[in-house]
Amino acid sequence: MTVANASTPRFPRLMGDVGGTNARFAVQEAPGAGPTQVVTYPSAEFDTIADALKAYVAQLAGARPLQAAIGIANPIVGDHVQMTNFHWSFSIEGVRQELGFDRLLVINDFTALALSLPALQPEHLRRIGAACAADPKGAVGLIGPGTGLGVSGLLHDTSGHVVPLGGEGGHVTLAPGNAREDQVVAALRDKFGHASAERALSGMGIVNLYEALCAIDGVAARALDPAGVTGAATAGSDARCVEAVEIFFAFLGSVAGNLALTLGSRGGMYIGGGIVPRLGDWIERSAFRERFVAKGRFRDYLDAIPTWLIHAETSPALIGAANALDQL
Repeated sequence: MTVANASTPRFPRLMGDVGGTNARFAVQEAPGAGPTQVVTYPSAEFDTIADALKAYVAQLAGARPLQAAIGIANPIVGDHVQMTNFHWSFSIEGVRQELGFDRLLVINDFTALALSLPALQPEHLRRIGAACAADPKGAVGLIGPGTGLGVSGLLHDTSGHVVPLGGEGGHVTLAPGNAREDQVVAALRDKFGHASAERALSGMGIVNLYEALCAIDGVAARALDPAGVTGAATAGSDARCVEAVEIFFAFLGSVAGNLALTLGSRGGMYIGGGIVPRLGDWIERSAFRERFVAKGRFRDYLDAIPTWLIHAETSPALIGAANALDQL
């Protein structure tokens, strides 16, 4: 994460949640207030992130924000940002100066989403699997397929404050769980060199799974985008689209279980991102939860960890970005 020109908090403040598909912006009018003036732009409509920010600021009602925090789908190392799954490339300090902000904080989008988790209300969450109690002092895991695969979490320090994790866990190596998945991972490895979790658990990942299954079965793949694959799967009109979504959820459960073991996520595992909520109740009837707990001798350990799907209408990462201005 990088901070440009830290100073005393001032309101209103601008919050952003920026991905390869959409850029969402909002304003926080006062301490603790929820996001207002929320706008979602297709990222492809703008040549640069500065252009998107200028368009948003230009249409705002009320005072102009002088402090901003943006969660972006990318690792943040130093001042320069080059998005992994989109063409935007920029200097954080350069954007701060161009927009005239006193302070600009840029963090990973899933770090921002993690910072929102303590503020989520019950109506923002859907329990997946059997009810079990989270340890309020336990680490929390977060994973979410969207344009890419976001991974983060929260830890508790000795004073009881939460500390967000910034990493790139979406690029861990994907592990198969059965013979069919062995073939799928081999196909992904042949195509990409490295078969990362993101190659399966993302919008294009669903397409990759469908195309891999077609190649394995010797069937010509149709030219489908992610919505085409999930639409055909939901309609039951293409057996390999159905299987692609089923394998998607199986892999998601396995990767989420790995994360829970790595972090010791006794505080629960949260599923964010844009894909899973759009697939309705598919996750409930999928292998997700079974694969989450299917870790041999540690099945009982994982059985005690609740899993929740985030389904808030307004991106919680906007709240997390605002929290970041106070905490980071």
